Amino acid sequence: MLAMIAIPAGIALHTVRVAAVSQVPSANPTPYGYTWSLLLFVVPIVVIGWWFLPSAGIEIPQRAFWRTIWILVPFGFGLDFFFANWFFTFPNAGATLGIGAPALGGRVPLEEYIFYFTGFLAVLLIYVWLNEYWLAAYNVPDYPGEAKQIPRLLKFHLSSLIVGLTLIGAAILYKKLRSLFPEGFPSYFTVLVVGGLIPSSSFFSAVRRFINWRAFSLTLFMILLISMFWEATLAVPYGWWGYQQKQMVGLFIGAWAGLPIEAVTVWIAVTYGTAIVFEIVKIWQASGKSARHAFLGKRAN
Repeated sequence: MLAMIAIPAGIALHTVRVAAVSQVPSANPTPYGYTWSLLLFVVPIVVIGWWFLPSAGIEIPQRAFWRTIWILVPFGFGLDFFFANWFFTFPNAGATLGIGAPALGGRVPLEEYIFYFTGFLAVLLIYVWLNEYWLAAYNVPDYPGEAKQIPRLLKFHLSSLIVGLTLIGAAILYKKLRSLFPEGFPSYFTVLVVGGLIPSSSFFSAVRRFINWRAFSLTLFMILLISMFWEATLAVPYGWWGYQQKQMVGLFIGAWAGLPIEAVTVWIAVTYGTAIVFEIVKIWQASGKSARHAFLGKRAN
């Protein structure tokens, strides 16, 4: 499904040989624009979490839900703290509240941390909404019963490792051989691949039966739609944030204000990782086993 849309879209975008350069005749064209744009995540969170799910009588596994959030959000915060000033730039201070948050190499807008917190929360709520309501017919019929039958959750998945290493290798080759910016290393893309690779290579064998792939697919398309509108239409053209070219693969989309390919792949990695982590925690909770027993298997006497 993703390839069916991405391939013709990529061909069409590739026909743009000269990127259009927008002229912004104002020093502060979008006052608090980044701050207000966080509603793109906040509104779905409020509508789904505090109105739709309760009114539809849908019970979600709350312990699994919040444990997933407490696993994923620190990853997003860590990305900001350790890499924000390495990967990104924030040229338009007028688009934010002007409140700095800690990060290596200098403070970053507070909105960055809110962005990652609400982003993971929105992705997970949309997946749960689709999984438990719109596409509930494609759930595992006896989730607790099948969860109890899994001998161990932690099981190496070689194919995920091969795909991840292949993607990183291809990114390095492209940057060094084809990119207009061969200096540096595709660090951001590597972090994204590793972020999706760790849960996939560790748990995919156990979790793939339990993921509602139809719900996952629709979640992915919804998040990509929000993200592309956000980045290509608003954030990059108006300087809410930008990208350090030396840390990117070097594949930029001219028709979208020079948006790097990482801006697209980040939400693929986030949605994929979120679905895996949530289902793994949910399986563990449904199995009724201790953490050690669930993840490592029954200890031999």
